[in-house]
Amino acid sequence: MTGIFRRITGVRAGMLPAICLLSACLWSAGASAQVADAAFTVRDMRVEGLQRISEGTVFNYLPINIGDSIDKIRVQEAIRALYSQGLFDNIEMRRDGDTLIIAVRERPSIESFEIEGNKDIKTEDLTDSLRSVGLAKGRTFDRSVLEEVTMFLRDQYYSRGKYGVEIDTSVIDRPNNTVQIRIDVKEGDRAKVRQVNIVGNREFSDREIREDFNLDTANWLSWIRQDDRYEKQGLEGDLETLRSFYMDRGYADFDVASTQVAISPDKKDIYITITIREGERYTVSDVKLVGDMAVPEPVLKSLILAQPGSTFNQALLTQTSELMALQMGGQGYANAEIEPVWELDRETREAEITFFVDPKSRVYVRRINFNGVDEVEDEVLRREMRQLEGAYLSNILVDRSKVRLQRLPYIENVDISDTAVPGSPDLVDVDVDLEYRMPGQFSGGIGYSEAQQVILQGSIIHTNFLGSGNRVALDLNSGRFSKLYSLSHTDPARTIDGVRRTVALTYRDITQFTRATSDFSTETIGATLDYGYPIGEFQTLTFGMSYQSAELLSSVNSTQQAQDWVLNNGNPFELPSDVSGSVFGTEFDSVELLGGWIFDSRNRALFPTRGTRHQLFLGVTIPSLSDVEYWTARYNMTRYQRLFGRFNLRWNVDLGVGEAIGETTALPPYKQFFGGGPQSVRGFRESFLGPRDTFGNPYGGNMLVASQLELILPLPEKWARQARATLFYDVGNVFNTGEVGFFDRLGSPVSYDFDAGELRSSVGIGVEWLAPLGLFRFSYAFPLDTYEGNDRFFGDELERFQFSIGNAF
Repeated sequence: MTGIFRRITGVRAGMLPAICLLSACLWSAGASAQVADAAFTVRDMRVEGLQRISEGTVFNYLPINIGDSIDKIRVQEAIRALYSQGLFDNIEMRRDGDTLIIAVRERPSIESFEIEGNKDIKTEDLTDSLRSVGLAKGRTFDRSVLEEVTMFLRDQYYSRGKYGVEIDTSVIDRPNNTVQIRIDVKEGDRAKVRQVNIVGNREFSDREIREDFNLDTANWLSWIRQDDRYEKQGLEGDLETLRSFYMDRGYADFDVASTQVAISPDKKDIYITITIREGERYTVSDVKLVGDMAVPEPVLKSLILAQPGSTFNQALLTQTSELMALQMGGQGYANAEIEPVWELDRETREAEITFFVDPKSRVYVRRINFNGVDEVEDEVLRREMRQLEGAYLSNILVDRSKVRLQRLPYIENVDISDTAVPGSPDLVDVDVDLEYRMPGQFSGGIGYSEAQQVILQGSIIHTNFLGSGNRVALDLNSGRFSKLYSLSHTDPARTIDGVRRTVALTYRDITQFTRATSDFSTETIGATLDYGYPIGEFQTLTFGMSYQSAELLSSVNSTQQAQDWVLNNGNPFELPSDVSGSVFGTEFDSVELLGGWIFDSRNRALFPTRGTRHQLFLGVTIPSLSDVEYWTARYNMTRYQRLFGRFNLRWNVDLGVGEAIGETTALPPYKQFFGGGPQSVRGFRESFLGPRDTFGNPYGGNMLVASQLELILPLPEKWARQARATLFYDVGNVFNTGEVGFFDRLGSPVSYDFDAGELRSSVGIGVEWLAPLGLFRFSYAFPLDTYEGNDRFFGDELERFQFSIGNAF
């Protein structure tokens, strides 16, 4: 070994040039006489000290090859090249004859990386951020990075107002040249806003200006809203709110002169001072459009909200730009830019507004890709798309496609984005990212009761049967006195025009010969065929036919209402005397024509937040094919309206009416309307509103009036698609227009004609939760208008807490 060329130990990359220069001088001074000329030809190279890194990696980064003649300058370049890779703590080059020896000490790798004590920032978020500065498991460890990490974490907590944060880092050496890194965080308390001063305001008070601020001094609601906790982003948002406050009121030259944030010595209190220049209030003198309109100019002018003579309002200018961009986006100019620019005349205090319109090029869709869902056939998803491949990109059609996809009961969430096709500025691919949700509900059970004996129950509803998007429902309930079997199938797109078809079969056999109920027995067999024909994007006409074959049994122990209907409708009969001379019944067939109209603009089928749905259904029996004749009408309206923030309002109206036709005396018992309970007026026992039979049990009526007004409370995003909480006001009742005779406890006739004074109401809180077994509904209500009853009249039966499981699909 004849000389040491170069050595660098534990330096930072920023110090490398100076150290290289110094080392070069030392190398020259320390070289032996036989290499004083600092040049020799490399015949061989050898690397010493490697553990994890291969020799090939070193040779790849080394700018020296066998056969090269090297001197001190080449050595400096080689050292610099190797060290710049960040792989080594120590690099040494030696000459052994004509062999160049590269001796290195590798930097350790990170075996494990732990963060403890962090509560305000999630560990996953910190880990992702720290990876960007080079701190991650498996990475090469550079001790200088720890200082950067400490500064990074401190900045993160400072931006959240936690100025008392303490960050301790430790490095533990581990075998095989590895280290374990541990970061302990003591977050401390977030600094609270003690004072906000606004300096320079003349026209508006501090209270008016700060009304919409996110940051505020402590008040009695701060423990909920936490608006007294300082964070940098919150202050920046409030400054923007402040600008908008003035700019939307005509102060077009408003300016924030300075913002000062002072912190107390204990780092717990924040004092904010905002100095402003209000300027003068301006009016609009003229509004012009400049540029390539791409769409008729009168169309764009009709969207201008700010008119000459009005007070300058930046919000109106922004809304105008958005409306124009939406209009042009609907015509394929998805990248259109509309920028409002104003020129101020400070003498006349007038503003001249110019909208610069740049439509960019028209964009076409090359391909539509569906991502995230493999359980649904591609055709099922594409039939919901209003944006088509090969057509120009329309923001309106994309938004409508998103809503239609969101309304599929088996789709949880929809996110649509477009990506430019490389090399084709006028082409994009539309990516539809979907989240799949449980497509139905499944339940089953077995039980035993003394009356019913063994009870079997099973229910299956699947809204995406075999990936086809078809809905299949099967319901099986079997007991000694109650049997129900039903099967239905719905094809939402039976034809290419989107015609829906539903086929349903039902069998019901309910025997009620117990003292607790109105003695009655009903056996019905039914079949329904129904079609829905779309007549627009939001409307559907429905038409179909329903067949019912029923047998109703009664006895002298039944209620007077049941006996009257059985004896006077259909084809009455009496059971043979050897069975029971006191049991009689009627049997009849009915064929009902069905028609309806549906308008639905809701943004999703489950837990919508905006839109309206109207449903009107009519049914009438065909006289020549029916033994009983009647007609029914049912109307339902549900409207969702955004109030403020994330609060929404839901208003539901449910109306029903029906009457007998011809010789039929009244609607069949199974066609009566019922009220009370989770679906109508909460707080009242289910089905117990309205007419009572002679046993005091609900008989139902031929008129229903009900309404629900709900304030939808905001929930965290992760729960909002699975649950809903509301404050409600319910009102309604069931009436009878005289088709059926009713009596009080003393046997005197009693009327249940419509009377607004007889409407029942309640207020309370409700919760809905979508579970695999169905839609769980919980409510606690306070009935407002109740009648306790007396020795003559039946009173209202109350249930403050109610729970039900219903179909969600």
